[in-house]
Amino acid sequence: MTGDIKVFALNASRAFGQKVADHLGVELSDHEERAFEEGEHKTRPLTSVRGADVFVIQSLYGKPDDSVNDKLCRLLFFVGALRDASADRVTVLAPYLCYARKDRKTQTRDPVTTRYVASLFEAVGVDCVVTIDVHNLAAYQNAFRCRTEHLEARPLFAGHVAAICVGDDLVVLSPDVGGMKRAETFRRSLERLIDRPIGIGFMEKRLALGEVSGERLYAEVDRKIVVMIDDIIGSGITMERAARACLVAGAVRVVAAATHGLFVGRASEVIGGNALASTLIADSVPPFRLDTATVKAKITVLSAAPLFGDAIRALHDGGSIVDLLAD
Repeated sequence: MTGDIKVFALNASRAFGQKVADHLGVELSDHEERAFEEGEHKTRPLTSVRGADVFVIQSLYGKPDDSVNDKLCRLLFFVGALRDASADRVTVLAPYLCYARKDRKTQTRDPVTTRYVASLFEAVGVDCVVTIDVHNLAAYQNAFRCRTEHLEARPLFAGHVAAICVGDDLVVLSPDVGGMKRAETFRRSLERLIDRPIGIGFMEKRLALGEVSGERLYAEVDRKIVVMIDDIIGSGITMERAARACLVAGAVRVVAAATHGLFVGRASEVIGGNALASTLIADSVPPFRLDTATVKAKITVLSAAPLFGDAIRALHDGGSIVDLLAD
């Protein structure tokens, strides 16, 4: 890539963007975000982007005072402004990609919001989208006609677990059968790091009318530490069910690891309870919904910012994203 590199972080993701910029050794480019009294807003770059290779960071999760729709709208308008200002290429880095869980029709006349969001990105001129641990990788890759890149928190979690579980017998568990591929990939990474066999299994899960059921545990966990891996923690109820089943079956303790900690509903009770010994998350979504005491006692936040920084460098220099995911 020949153009100058410009990295912007919209205000809602400024802290994460600063960590990315620090890793890259660059300054965040200046921009303006203005809100008007009637509820509209505008966002624009304050530096020239003509002919530049531009990267925009905005994690698209909602907060009580900053909805996901508002964040998405600001991002789209900003990309449009960059295009109007003659940016050569625009890459969006969305550590948490909104609406990615609704990737297929499950009821009559259901929306497929993953595809609609992709259409919006393409309409304003996004050249490439980069995210981490999207809910359904195949749906993500097929929804966008522009280039997509996908990062994984797996190396972060595997390295941390290997460091804190030295000498322990481990089992990797998926909280449902649908996550077995993710669990197996994580198990292989962890096994290479600790150089000894690691078991794997899953918890039965059935979902009907919003109610979760299924009690059977398909894993040998007696006298072992269980590492439960998933992409998202919402209310945490699914992980809590699986963790309690493991403890009843003789597990020493259960550690949860999920990239995106949304922590909605009764998540504070679940995370702070006795089923999960600790929970690992990435900083794609800060744990703002949990009380401070629970965060300090039970949550470990691992930063994905260096991974996104390396992705920016690889994209700008024509390098390999795949190499970033090597253990």
